[in-house]
Amino acid sequence: MNTRQNGALLWLVMLSLFAGLLTGCGQGSSNGNTTGSAGGATNKGSEGASQPSGSEQQGGALQQIKERGKLIVGVFTDKPPFGMVDEKGQYVGFDTDLAKRFAKDLLGDESKIEFVTVEPASRVPFLQSGKVDLIVANMTVTEERKQAVDFTNPNLKVATQLLVNDKSGIKSLQDVKSSTDKKVIVTKGTTADIFLTKHHPDIELIKFDKNTESLQALQDGRGDAYAQDSIIVYSWARKHQGFTVLPDKLEEEAPIAPAVKKGNDELREWVNKELEKLGEEKFLLKLYDQYLRNELGPEVDPNNVIVEGGKWK
Repeated sequence: MNTRQNGALLWLVMLSLFAGLLTGCGQGSSNGNTTGSAGGATNKGSEGASQPSGSEQQGGALQQIKERGKLIVGVFTDKPPFGMVDEKGQYVGFDTDLAKRFAKDLLGDESKIEFVTVEPASRVPFLQSGKVDLIVANMTVTEERKQAVDFTNPNLKVATQLLVNDKSGIKSLQDVKSSTDKKVIVTKGTTADIFLTKHHPDIELIKFDKNTESLQALQDGRGDAYAQDSIIVYSWARKHQGFTVLPDKLEEEAPIAPAVKKGNDELREWVNKELEKLGEEKFLLKLYDQYLRNELGPEVDPNNVIVEGGKWK
């Protein structure tokens, strides 16, 4: 073999090796996707952390739920009439029954659902960690929470108000601010907790993990007032003499909505369409009649509480 033939052969060998290297690199990059536990595929970034990759990343969210055979939903168990456990050990309530209807329409059977008990402060972390697909737990939409999770269209509306012990002499939030010994009870992670902590750091707050613990503390006299969603405090005050809900709203009326993991557009859009469909049959009004009408009294207009069809003003 002459020098020219040897050079040509060497060139062909180098081309072959180069092509093999390119093929290997291509195969390595295609294996960078992993499947998340509640939101479809995730794309690993340059530092190995899971990074969202848009609608393609969430494209299988509904399919994963269907293949799993159950919808995993975070709910309250100590916040009647929205989420509670009855004497038979069954999960019931306004929010809980709405979640069951989601499971029925998505999977064909309302029993194909797994409820995970959440507290106000654990709702966002449970979504972010993939412990649940959906939160249906009386969660008020705020700008801070919108940075961490994605909300669907609303199903309720609410304002934050003060429930006070009549013996406290409190007639307004100003009475609390002007006093050195008045204490306000809040449940950790609620809108009331966030609002008062941010805007009124001069007010002494007593914080509890559970709504039931907060209300028991108020009843026991460990605080002078309890700041919470208006629906909750009105319902509780109707059953307990010696306590009054002050008419002043601490914040403007706000929507309450189910929430999904950030970027889970597929499940969020499915819930939006589901709420629109349920609005046509006045499903939320049926839940209101079952769980809220007696709690709030006949003088309350349901349209001031529920958001039928997900249509916020």
